[in-house]
Amino acid sequence: MSVPAIEKKSLEEIKKFQEEKLKETLQYLHRNSTFYNSLFEQNNIDVNKINLLEDLKHIPVTTKDQLQKQTDSFLCVDKREVIDYVTTSGTMGEPVTFAMTNNDLDRLAYNEFISFSCADTTKDDIYQLLVTIDKRFMAGMAYFLGLRKLGAGIIRTGPGLQKLQFESINRFKPTGFVTVPSFIPKLISYADEHNIDFKNSSIKKAVCIGEPIRNPDFSLNQLGKKITENWDIKLYSTYASTEMGTAFTECSYGTGGHHHPEMIIVEFLDENNNPVKNGEPGEVTITTLGVEAMPLLRFKTGDICHHFTDPCPCGRNTMRLGPVIGRKQQMIKLKGTTLYPPAIYDVLNDTEVVDNYIIQVTSNELGTDELLIKIGSRNTSLANAKQIKDNFRAKLRVAPEIEFFKPSEINSMQFADGNRKPIIFIDKRS
Repeated sequence: MSVPAIEKKSLEEIKKFQEEKLKETLQYLHRNSTFYNSLFEQNNIDVNKINLLEDLKHIPVTTKDQLQKQTDSFLCVDKREVIDYVTTSGTMGEPVTFAMTNNDLDRLAYNEFISFSCADTTKDDIYQLLVTIDKRFMAGMAYFLGLRKLGAGIIRTGPGLQKLQFESINRFKPTGFVTVPSFIPKLISYADEHNIDFKNSSIKKAVCIGEPIRNPDFSLNQLGKKITENWDIKLYSTYASTEMGTAFTECSYGTGGHHHPEMIIVEFLDENNNPVKNGEPGEVTITTLGVEAMPLLRFKTGDICHHFTDPCPCGRNTMRLGPVIGRKQQMIKLKGTTLYPPAIYDVLNDTEVVDNYIIQVTSNELGTDELLIKIGSRNTSLANAKQIKDNFRAKLRVAPEIEFFKPSEINSMQFADGNRKPIIFIDKRS
């Protein structure tokens, strides 16, 4: 297991280390970034006076809207130095294009190298990548580069195709998956239907991307339980985004994704862009370190999380990121109750008759939120509809409207227009 020396330093030493990296980043942006030079000038910011992490509060935050509308002004290198172009998934608006240099790709590989190491991966492992590696997708490429740097084996099966997944397991004997966790129950169902002895396969673990598998107290949520109760494999949660170019991955203790101080500075801000108090959730706001093509300064991700600073038994002293509570833009006020999609997913994943689903939020004529859940189920009786609504009332105190569809119809909706990820939350509010 490879643990960078800085991750075992004290919090004070980590802070000093990051402050030196921050100074380097600000000087780089001052020399090369059209967007940030304009921001510094408009706000009378002297980057030479930003020396401490606490000084970041004097710099305005960067928003996804700015990134979408002024993409080219964020580029800090000549376009001839760009090696690869990637785009965000666009699940919360128009996709954003990111340019990457050779050094950025090396940085991405190093990030995943230390992240997979955090998840107890060694060169003896073989990972089956159930993720997209084409279509300008960063994640699949990042996992491939990181595992390659680590020396582990890689099987690029991509998402879906249950038959191919089990053929690959039988042929190559992989030890782990990299996958969206909600795909694992589908593999289990396929194995049961085709009498495949999956429980005695070579698979021992899964690095889970894109969806939460834990509750805020780090216990497994309903999706995590659904997997582990049917397949005795170790689950590791990881949180990342294209904008960050960095991952927060759990170690074997499963108490939050570890921060890599070499890669990124993280703040947790309230609605007024002030740091939250200890123990309070805040919006994850990041400053990338060591990025050449498109570095970001105080970029607001929209994700709401808790963070933890007590040492981890694994030996790392870095901050740990808790499960994503929800995205700021996705907060729902239904009949006076505040909800985030992960809480809704948890109820649906715990309901036996639900195969798949899409959550749709709209505004009514009074301007209040309305919630419709399109459910894929092989049993669409009124009794099942009542059971689903009763589950919502018991766990969330409110019940949404429900429409039933065939599971294949929901699957087609989730991947409409060639989506790379399943779209399970649709916001139609004005």
